[in-house]
Amino acid sequence: MKSSQRIKSIQSRIASSFVMLVLFTALLLIFISYRLSESAVRETAESYTSELINQVNANIQTYITGMKDISLATMNNPNVREYLASSEELQPAELAQLKAKISEYFHSIRVSRKDIASINIFGEGGTFISDRTNAELNPYIEVSEQPWYRQAQENKGQTVISSSHVQPVIKGEYRWVVSLSRELSGITPTQGLGILLIDLNFKVINDMLSKLDLGNRGYVFVIDSQGRIVYHPQQQLLYSNLKTERLEQVLQDKQGGFVVKEEGASRIYSIKDTDFGWKIVGVFYENELVDNKKQMQLSFAVAGLLCLGLGVLFSVVISRNLTRPIKKLQEKMMEVEKGNFDIRVPVGHSREISGLARSFNVMVSKVKELMRQIMVEQEFKRKSELNALQAQINPHFLYNTLDSIIWMAESKKHDEVILMTSALARLFRASLSKGKELIPIATEMEHITNYLKIQQMRYQDKIRYTLDMDPELYSYLTLKVLLQPLVENAIYHGIKNKEGPGTITITGAHEDHMIVFQVMDDGIGMDEAKVETLLTSSGGSQSRNSVGIANVHQRIQLYFGADYGLSYTSEPGAGTCVKLLIPAIHAEERREKEGELP
Repeated sequence: MKSSQRIKSIQSRIASSFVMLVLFTALLLIFISYRLSESAVRETAESYTSELINQVNANIQTYITGMKDISLATMNNPNVREYLASSEELQPAELAQLKAKISEYFHSIRVSRKDIASINIFGEGGTFISDRTNAELNPYIEVSEQPWYRQAQENKGQTVISSSHVQPVIKGEYRWVVSLSRELSGITPTQGLGILLIDLNFKVINDMLSKLDLGNRGYVFVIDSQGRIVYHPQQQLLYSNLKTERLEQVLQDKQGGFVVKEEGASRIYSIKDTDFGWKIVGVFYENELVDNKKQMQLSFAVAGLLCLGLGVLFSVVISRNLTRPIKKLQEKMMEVEKGNFDIRVPVGHSREISGLARSFNVMVSKVKELMRQIMVEQEFKRKSELNALQAQINPHFLYNTLDSIIWMAESKKHDEVILMTSALARLFRASLSKGKELIPIATEMEHITNYLKIQQMRYQDKIRYTLDMDPELYSYLTLKVLLQPLVENAIYHGIKNKEGPGTITITGAHEDHMIVFQVMDDGIGMDEAKVETLLTSSGGSQSRNSVGIANVHQRIQLYFGADYGLSYTSEPGAGTCVKLLIPAIHAEERREKEGELP
């Protein structure tokens, strides 16, 4: 028995099943992750990037070596040496002939090498030879003050490779180049004959390095031995201080590279030293490595899909039996939320579900009985409150009307008494409405018309009235005796105390699924403080009419809700307007849905 209950326990079955599933998935993912991630970054970083940097180094070395070979050939060229060494001894014609031969020689070299921008010699005596016969020196530039010129003199015949820069020595030309310069010596090494300048077109280096593939964000840059930028894909940003690079760390590195962790990603620097003092640096991001990254992603994807498939399979098989009775219970609970209390959940076989089903059935039965009792009590309370309010209004109105009849009888106006009494009878006949709470608006208008006739007979020329009612409203329903207390209040508090006659206007219209009545008078009006107290039972303790006003407002809200009722606007000396809002209820629709309204 205990073994059977343990097997049927939902908690134990769910716990054991999902513990096994999570454990199996976790072990599988950890194993795959460890084996693949251990070698992915290391192997890719060391092989691919190192090979790429070596290739870049070889290509740049080839260009620089070619430039050095050209410089050696130039130094050994007999025409060059003769021109520089014997420039003072030769005749101008002979010098011009030698200069032309040297220029033609330089021109042939430049034409054969697209990577060379220019070849120039600057002699000690101010002589100048270029690969172009029409080239002129920039008059605003002192050649001997240029960094490549001074460095060549300082190195006494050794080759000097500059960083990338703009070359301004030729008039009208400002090329972005890398310069190779060296001093040409005479018979003795200390005898300087001039400076050879070979400018390498920077575009060659830029094209070669910008096409390297180091992922979406990886790049290659080159610096010289002083830490000056030779090439960088974002060189302008560096010069304008919009981007920074770890140049000091690159210069000081002796291990061939280092790793920088920033913003949750590892940036790896791979550094290669050249024979001529430059450092070639490759920068890449671990998460963008190509070879092992794809393999790792594929392996993770396959392992993830496998685990997901197994997880779904286990979950479907296990949860189908576990959750079927719970889902049925949930569906029944949703039916109860919609108001259906005639629901019963069948008792299942599982211990927990059986207990839940029995408790749910008992709860629904109790709630249904409580709601029935509450509905009976609320209906009785609502009718009692409406009857009490109606009982307050009717004696109040009858008192005021009989007061008028007594006054007319004392004044010996027998015919008027007869007419007023007849109007009063018709008025009460209309207000009785066979005990119904809702009456047609046509009946309410008949009621208020008889009331106005009674009051007009009493006050003679003191009162005038106008009825402006949309005839379409007559087929809609309203609570009975709503307008009469409002008109009574307008007479007693607006027109009665006014000098001269006054006018009462009653309008009705259909607006946005509501019926809007307005009772307006041109009487003495009220101040704001008085208006604020009109709709409260305590606001008119000194006025008999205010009882009816407050009761009308309470009757409307009790029957239709807080969105409906009365609202007053008034100014002293300018009259008063009361607006009455009720929902638009058609008589035909009411008969079809009898009993659905409160």
